[in-house]
Amino acid sequence: MTNGQSTVRARAGQPVLAPAAAPGQARGGWRPARAAGRQRAKRERIIAVAMEHFASRGYEGTRADEIAAAAGVSKGAVFGYFGSKAGLFLAAYQAATRSFSRYLDAPPEVLSQGFFATIRYWLDATPHMIGEDWVPYRVALIGGYCTDLALKREITRYMQREDPYGTRDFVRFGVERGEVRCDIELDLIVSAVDWMVERCQDAIVTEELDPGLFGYFSQSAELRERRVRQFVELLRSAISPPPGAPGPGGREPSPPAPEGAR
Repeated sequence: MTNGQSTVRARAGQPVLAPAAAPGQARGGWRPARAAGRQRAKRERIIAVAMEHFASRGYEGTRADEIAAAAGVSKGAVFGYFGSKAGLFLAAYQAATRSFSRYLDAPPEVLSQGFFATIRYWLDATPHMIGEDWVPYRVALIGGYCTDLALKREITRYMQREDPYGTRDFVRFGVERGEVRCDIELDLIVSAVDWMVERCQDAIVTEELDPGLFGYFSQSAELRERRVRQFVELLRSAISPPPGAPGPGGREPSPPAPEGAR
């Protein structure tokens, strides 16, 4: 995969997720700065342990008391910080998504090739990044597929509010280069890019971590590379300006990068 979380309610209508207190804040006032620092460190430790448990055991298989024991805190402390298991997962999901690079963090030589070359770069890099640290990828995957509707709604609100991958700025980058059409509402293209790239990346992630879950990626590396290239071309056909259409400000659109540079 934030301050200002709204409350997630159980089916019975009771709150199960409450906003975390600001660092150092107590019900009766403010703790000294040193105590606030200890509280932040404890909260971060709980989140780090929770990410590992959610990643290895799934949402349903993770127990708050086991996270508390591994983090060296009481179960009451876990619920004191996060309100519920759902609140703890939301914090873990947020930490996971914030650990990922943003689109525009690609190397300058990649960005210079344009919008679609940058998408291709990140998709090609996914298996290598998973090898470096698989935990946040699994947590993000669980957040997309394996949580209940109330929690999924909170995840969606967080993604729209914080835009952790910088998709909105990245789409503007594509529009300014004339590679992405400017006659469609920006947020619609942002949603399309987020959804389509995320699904493609999820397929790559699951094939690395759970082979066979997405059958169409349970193939050789050569076939996967070809399908990533085809996916980028499919996305290009969906959001690129029609031939001859003026770019922003009436400019001619930039020509596509050569095939060898994509």
